[in-house]
Amino acid sequence: MSKNNRFRLKAEEIDLIKQHRANTLENINGNTALDLHLNDRGISKKDVVSVKHWQNMGGELRFSVVTKEGKGIDENGIFERLNTFVSEHAPTYPKVSRNKGTHLLVINPADIHIGKYANAEETGEAYNMEIAVNRVIEGVQGLINKSKGFDIDRILFCIGNDVLHVDNVYNTTTKGTPQDCDGKWWEHYEVALQLYVKCVEMLREIAPVDCVHSMSNHDYQSGFHLAHALKSWFRLTDDVNVDAGVKHRKYYTYGSNLIGLEHGDGAKMDNLPLLMANEKPKEWAETKYRYWYLHHLHHKVKHKWRDAKDFIGVTVEYLRSPSASDSWHDRKGYKSLTAVEAFIHEHDQGQVARLTHFF
Repeated sequence: MSKNNRFRLKAEEIDLIKQHRANTLENINGNTALDLHLNDRGISKKDVVSVKHWQNMGGELRFSVVTKEGKGIDENGIFERLNTFVSEHAPTYPKVSRNKGTHLLVINPADIHIGKYANAEETGEAYNMEIAVNRVIEGVQGLINKSKGFDIDRILFCIGNDVLHVDNVYNTTTKGTPQDCDGKWWEHYEVALQLYVKCVEMLREIAPVDCVHSMSNHDYQSGFHLAHALKSWFRLTDDVNVDAGVKHRKYYTYGSNLIGLEHGDGAKMDNLPLLMANEKPKEWAETKYRYWYLHHLHHKVKHKWRDAKDFIGVTVEYLRSPSASDSWHDRKGYKSLTAVEAFIHEHDQGQVARLTHFF
């Protein structure tokens, strides 16, 4: 066929295209699909700059609308309405009578990876959603039992840090790295929310609970949504607070203790002490004992030629994970003890105890 030959559309095909284009902005007459799309979102036609449209596999029209600045969907309004809706369905919990204490319990089930799949025949140790949930509940209860010798005043419950193994329907991390998965993405989310709710319910029987979310590389987006779901769940509970913000580094103060939390895949370890002093100068000046608790690596590490512990004025530490090695990590030889860890901080004397529940 000559390269100058061109395919010609039949008259009925041209009519079909014209009918399809009748749904664009310039050709709207009456209550079309685009009208309904705009009305549902509270957008006026006069504020629309451009429209793209297509059909999905079911033949339904879909639109991408660009509006004048400030005239589009009120995202903050949507978020507020969602929060209002969830708050109306948030459960209420009875108040708990407690004795005043002088110790902070830091419970940090790092890198749970709900949805990770490991076959014992291949890796030597099985891991799936059921094992993940059972380990975390067992670990949190074990740490509660180990902390009974201390008068606990508050609990810092560290959430996030790759609680979910994948971040989308394609079973990949946020960056796009494929993962071996157990179950569907939505199952991971539901199981993780139920697990966090269960853990907080266990912990608030002891003391008020402050949950602090850390953004992480496996579930950067879905972990954020999970933290907000947990915040909405407990929004009617006075003794449970949830920090679901997006900051990469979070800080928590208890008496003379300043605690920094980060997933561990961001700033270099050597820079964390100075970052803490720069980002929290007031808290730095008012505290004596300062700590960074990091995650991501699933094990204790050595820094250069020495233990990765003490810097001037700050102790930096990576935490163990309850999750087993998957196929890729096992093949590379990345094996470590699985555990959930906790720390006891006295109000005026810093970290006074370290608790570990091994699996």
